[in-house]
Amino acid sequence: MTARAPKVRCSWATGAEMAYHDREWGKPVHDDRKHFEFLILEGAQAGLSWSTILAKRENYRKAFARFDPRRVARFDAAKIRKLLADPGIVRNRLKIEGAVRNARAFLTLVKEHGSFDAFVWRFVGGKPMVRLPRTSAGIPPSCVESNALSEALKRAGFIFVGSTICYAYMQACGLVDDHLATCFRAKRRRTM
Repeated sequence: MTARAPKVRCSWATGAEMAYHDREWGKPVHDDRKHFEFLILEGAQAGLSWSTILAKRENYRKAFARFDPRRVARFDAAKIRKLLADPGIVRNRLKIEGAVRNARAFLTLVKEHGSFDAFVWRFVGGKPMVRLPRTSAGIPPSCVESNALSEALKRAGFIFVGSTICYAYMQACGLVDDHLATCFRAKRRRTM
């Protein structure tokens, strides 16, 4: 029997991040609850490592009503105090209150556009931007599209949605596919 060659992944995908990389990162998302999940997680990640947030992801699912924006939008001061005492999530008042505020803004955009999915995909013309960078250094922290998304979300009342956070969100939800050219998940075409 011949040994299989190991899969070549993006350089950041080590340890616990490998499963996330292999199954989710860069795959186009069209489910509003999944969009909301990544908005909460990317906002929570601000200033921290993604591996920290991935390790707490299941705790976030429990704490934030399985990422149901309607339920999160109804969180009150008592619920926020309870979340601030939850060691399974990042206990930052601004981030927790921001998630509740963002749930309300999210629902407003859903009402205006029919779905958050319809709203967000217009920033990339309805199809993923595939870059195929050669190294991690070739991946920018933001782009024109993440700048535009950030500004639109801020106008809609969101917080923790700077351009860098929006770019990471766009990568997570497959609006931008930044798998390295050498990665087994890389697309075989370039759109930019």
